Parts: sequence; C-alpha cells; structure tokens
Amino acid sequence: MDHFFLHTIDWFFVVFHGSLTLFNALGWIWKKTRKLNLVTLVLTGSSWFLLGLFYGLGYCPLTDWHFQVLNRLGENNLPASYIEYLLERFLPVDFSSTLVDTATGGVFLVVLLLSILLNFLDWRKEKRATGF
Repeated sequence: MDHFFLHTIDWFFVVFHGSLTLFNALGWIWKKTRKLNLVTLVLTGSSWFLLGLFYGLGYCPLTDWHFQVLNRLGENNLPASYIEYLLERFLPVDFSSTLVDTATGGVFLVVLLLSILLNFLDWRKEKRATGF
C-alpha cells in the first residue's frame, strides 16, 4: 500500500480516535451532547469488556486497526493502550502502562457515572416539564 496513503490513514485515526476519546471524557458536560456521550461510553465499555472476553480486556477495534497501519509503516513495540500511545506520541515522556491503564479506567468509570446521572436528571426534568 502507498506510504502516503498509510500516513493519511494514520492521521485519520489520530484525529478521529483521539476526538472520540476526548468526547468520551468531556461529552457529558454539555446537555446537548449527553445522550450521544452515553451511547459512545456504552459502546466503548462494550468493546473493552465484551469484545475483551475474546480479544483481551480493553480491546478496541479502532486501536487494533490503527496499530495495523502503524505496523505497516514500520512501527513496532506499540503499547497495549491507545491512550499511552497518544501520550507517548505527542509528549517526550515514557509513561508507565500501569499508571495510564489505571487513570484511563478511573476516568472512564467517573465519566460513565456522571453521564448516567446527568442523563437521568435531564430525563426526569423533561418528564416533569411535559407532565408524563
């Protein structure tokens, strides 16, 4: 496959997957994005834990596909975590895998609970406003 095309796909994944990751972490903040945020969090959790039963805990197809592209570009010894990969790609620091995985799991749990709570409160408020 053409080297330029592989680099284009690489940057597509960095932007798309990175943006999805940021949306997962921050999408609960704005009322207009809360429902979609909850959907993306449930999809992410399903990938990590349900697909993880077959492919390993924390499995993400986007990470898998991106790492396949990076392997074709000659990148080896990629971390298991996409978050660790992004941090190390853009920051000159070698992060502890355990620290990154723990922080990622903690942030995921907190934002999932926040998204569930705020979506529930929004739903209850809408229900009261409509009288149903």
